[in-house]
Amino acid sequence: MKDATTMSADPIQALTITIGGQLLAIPSANLREILDPLPRTRVPGASASVPWVLNVRGAVVPLAELRIPLGLDQPPPDSEATRRFVVLEVDVAGDRAIVAIIADSVHDVTTVPRGAIEPLPPASRFPTGFLTGIWRNSDGFVLLPDLSAIFTDLVRRSAAA
Repeated sequence: MKDATTMSADPIQALTITIGGQLLAIPSANLREILDPLPRTRVPGASASVPWVLNVRGAVVPLAELRIPLGLDQPPPDSEATRRFVVLEVDVAGDRAIVAIIADSVHDVTTVPRGAIEPLPPASRFPTGFLTGIWRNSDGFVLLPDLSAIFTDLVRRSAAA
């Protein structure tokens, strides 16, 4: 059996995706499935960050644009062919929720050594409250989003509106 010290040193298995030209690593523990784009329904009055819902195997699932809270660029015009919906299970305000995000492209599952994860530089253009750190792999810098913080903030903002 592993103790807390050993578990905290365990590497993270993560799915790498691209959103707005930026690589991100989504912990595999949050991953439910990856889908080709499905018909989506716009929700009247919904925020630009979570404007749609999907029908995923009979369940209504919110579809989010992480590029907005993370301040990422718009997708390249030729990304339609590689776009995927990534369905996740995330802790939102203390409850488990099923959500989906739009990825411009999905790459592979990789191992992220915990010791290689660094805090964001103070002058970073990215919102530090929504990221757990940054990691450098052979393809460049990879952001590690804090999915719980992002979705909890999105829920709080929509409740306040």
